[in-house]
Amino acid sequence: MGQGLSSCTANDENGVFFSAIQFGDIDTVQSMLEKDPSLLNQSTVYDRHSPLHVAAANGQIDIVSLFLDRSVNPDVLNRHKQTPLMLAAMHGKFSCVQKLIQAGANILMFDSLHRRTCLHYAAYYGHSDCLQAILSAAHSSDVAVSWGYARFVNIRDGRGATPLHLAARQKRPHCVHILLDNGALVCASTGTYGTPGSTPLHLAARGGSMDCIRELLAWGADRLHRDSSGRIPYMVALKHRHGACATLLNPSSAEPLVWPSPLKFISELNQEAKELLERALMEANKEREKSILKGTAFSTQSPSHSNVDLDDNISEASDTELCCICFEQLCTIEVQDCGHQMCEHCTLALCCHNKPNPTTACLTAPVCPFCRCNIGQLVVAKIKTTDDIDLQDQRDLASSSLLRKSRRTRNFSEGSSSFKGLSGVGSISKLGGGGRGSGRVAAENEWIDKP
Repeated sequence: MGQGLSSCTANDENGVFFSAIQFGDIDTVQSMLEKDPSLLNQSTVYDRHSPLHVAAANGQIDIVSLFLDRSVNPDVLNRHKQTPLMLAAMHGKFSCVQKLIQAGANILMFDSLHRRTCLHYAAYYGHSDCLQAILSAAHSSDVAVSWGYARFVNIRDGRGATPLHLAARQKRPHCVHILLDNGALVCASTGTYGTPGSTPLHLAARGGSMDCIRELLAWGADRLHRDSSGRIPYMVALKHRHGACATLLNPSSAEPLVWPSPLKFISELNQEAKELLERALMEANKEREKSILKGTAFSTQSPSHSNVDLDDNISEASDTELCCICFEQLCTIEVQDCGHQMCEHCTLALCCHNKPNPTTACLTAPVCPFCRCNIGQLVVAKIKTTDDIDLQDQRDLASSSLLRKSRRTRNFSEGSSSFKGLSGVGSISKLGGGGRGSGRVAAENEWIDKP
């Protein structure tokens, strides 16, 4: 990486200078600059890398800071019109990315090689921390005003690929998640990148990335979208012999749960609650995968993480914290302002839909299943631990923990099955006990919103 950036310099002095930058020898760099300040204007012979390019690409943050303090242009270009910020993002040098952005580096510059920006490079090479830093900078920079934030997230390179296309093709699930969470279009089509007309799901199928496919499907990717050759992602996965991916992408298999992004209260979740619900969504879809892959050569799914966490947490909680809808999970999500609580799986069953069709997705917020109040906000519920329970309750917990640990997490393979269909719960008129985790469940005909 570094040798290609500092090689082929014009003379021996330049060679020493660029080598010192590459290996972080700041004393030598400072000494040489004091003798000859013009070294800052030198560049390598072939790629025309400036000293700042070499420092940023090699993650030499102290030297980057030294150059910027000497008023070096943060947007200096090399032979391919790449900036130091692009190289830092390409090589995953997070501290250098942050420093260059703070120094005013332009995040909206395109190179001449692929007409890509620093956002494309961070997504392509899978550096999620750099990707997040660039996206955060776009919120507070002129880009959001001049271009618009959503347009920047979906910026296209010279072949019509967005950062999401590149991340999906290169098997970068963390980057895929970050981009989707920031408004990347899940069904955008490419220009000439890959097969023309490919969506990120086509490219994930081509690369055989199960994790990327899971993320894309959970955000509403269309399994029936055809590229310019008339192929759906299922056919692409088959062509490249990714059998497990093809099984999940088969249009005849069950639809996954989809993140309810159109709902306003979902978009305003705090980070802790959002992570809880997103993890529950992925676990629910993994349960669906198990049933789809069962009996095939690809059924190698790991057990759900929620089982272990559930066992540990249930032994430390009282009966009143059990979700009064499924009676299996702990109450982890609280509805504001009524204060009723549910587990994250039942919350998702209330909010999620099965068909990834944004035109038919319900845009009206669901109501609390206990009091029928509109859900304005969801927060993480406080779980009572053994420190808050008297000695007798602890004995009761110890005697019943083995029974609870034998229970399995419900299978969500058919969407909102934790409710067994919302109307199925309506037959239970009352759920015993007081507290926020319990209350009257609405009658069967009340589950359907009246016009």
